[in-house]
Amino acid sequence: MSLNLADARTIIAAAEARAAEIGQPMNIAVVDAGGNLVSHVRMDGAWLGSIDISINKAFTARAFDLPTKDLADNSQPTQQFYGIHASNHGRIMIFAGGIPVTRDGVVVGAIGVSGGSGAQDQEVAEAGSTAL
Repeated sequence: MSLNLADARTIIAAAEARAAEIGQPMNIAVVDAGGNLVSHVRMDGAWLGSIDISINKAFTARAFDLPTKDLADNSQPTQQFYGIHASNHGRIMIFAGGIPVTRDGVVVGAIGVSGGSGAQDQEVAEAGSTAL
């Protein structure tokens, strides 16, 4: 089971709506169960530097099946995942804003959001992750 383009568009639309509500343009990426990019949107005015970050947040959330926010908490010095950001050819993002997407309790992909503060990225990703 995985996400298709229609699913990705639904997720992105919900995330875009939340980003517009808070007034913060975002980059929003959705990956499938294999961590492959299905769709990406860069809202008008969103940072160019956040394109890769959003895609890699989605990849990270799917690769480890947990929110990147949780990975961030556990990747600090003396914690169990310290240094993980250097794995997977540098694709691992330890910033808030990446969340696995589930259907019927099974991880089917993930969303990654970047362009605001960590709290804003997380809020927008949460809106998208619950859209299905």
